[in-house]
Amino acid sequence: MPRPRVDDSPASIARDIAAVSRISAVPSLLRIVCDNTGMRFAAVARVTDGTWTACAVEDQINFGLLPGGQLDVHTTLCKESRAARQPVVFDQASTDPTYATHHTPRLYNIESYISVPIVRPNGDYFGNLCAIDPSPNQLSNPRTVSMFQSFAELIGRQLDVEQRQEATETALLDAQATAELRDQFIAVLGHDLRNPLASVGAIGEILARREDDAAVARYGQRLRATTQRMSHLIDDVLDFARARLGAGMGVRIEAVPDLQAALRQVVGELRDAHPDSQIVEQYRLSGVVECDVGRVQQLLSNLLGNALAYGGNEQPVGVDVSLDQGWLTIAVANGGEPIAAANLDRIFEPFWRPVESAPGGGLGLGLHICAQIVRAHGGTLQVRSSRESGTRFTARLPATQGPAASTVA
Repeated sequence: MPRPRVDDSPASIARDIAAVSRISAVPSLLRIVCDNTGMRFAAVARVTDGTWTACAVEDQINFGLLPGGQLDVHTTLCKESRAARQPVVFDQASTDPTYATHHTPRLYNIESYISVPIVRPNGDYFGNLCAIDPSPNQLSNPRTVSMFQSFAELIGRQLDVEQRQEATETALLDAQATAELRDQFIAVLGHDLRNPLASVGAIGEILARREDDAAVARYGQRLRATTQRMSHLIDDVLDFARARLGAGMGVRIEAVPDLQAALRQVVGELRDAHPDSQIVEQYRLSGVVECDVGRVQQLLSNLLGNALAYGGNEQPVGVDVSLDQGWLTIAVANGGEPIAAANLDRIFEPFWRPVESAPGGGLGLGLHICAQIVRAHGGTLQVRSSRESGTRFTARLPATQGPAASTVA
């Protein structure tokens, strides 16, 4: 059965380039590819039978190709990789029995080369994750090929998420269609992404421990932080899905004798992830608090992460936690641009982000999850924001819950 013709119109190509640009991990992946293999040019390319288009590029040899730049697909080896749906790799073209006389290495002055297909989960071929270098490099070992395949799989699945999200937004006028598409989007994030994300996270962990190469270790730390962020996004979506399907926000109440230590751990993790930001902590906690400690940590993490993202680096972000007259109060304050008055009533809605938000941010679920956690504990969550006083989120939870465990829908 013949394959359907791929749309190679300028609008379709521009849409795919934009989709790749919204995957925040791609620049780090390309740098890791170069630093870990010795290759000095790497790219995510959109490849069809008729076109080869660069969507993201790491160029350390001045090859001269930028995102949106195109090559004649018939002069590339990505075309052969697409036809076979298999990686094409060689360590040294001039001595390789297959590629010593091939036109592509000669045309582009390539000695080492690797190209791995990027395929969406539904089987649609998007393009290739490829790298080239005019010098020989050891690429054909299973570990390197496996790393490229893991990265390509992650990109393919993220592109599928972008496509589903775009389809969801297009169908907003049809409430039923929107609900169905969002359920599909949730399923992709909650299940299909976890295995490749775990693989990439493991690679990041290995690279972060490279004591012999500080640059590779730094990129590994960045990749590890990116996978942790993506994991948090998945957790937020699954929490939303459970609440939407009627299970409610589950909380397991227990007596917590040292809640301060648990909250300090959250602040420490976010401080490490934002070394350029200043976080000022204040705790007035004495006694036992009855709560779901994991959910309260999640509450603080989301509020503090939001403050660090939108508060800027000019002023410190404040964390103020107190226990007084049977109420636990968690307040997070930041400077920067205030929240517009028209948006204050909407910021706790699911999937809502202000129109001025930069691309590549969250899904608009973090503050909604915070509100659900507070509600499940029988508390309140308020926000105040002005240019003079900054932005301050205040959560108040009863310190004594009563039942040993509860679930609030």
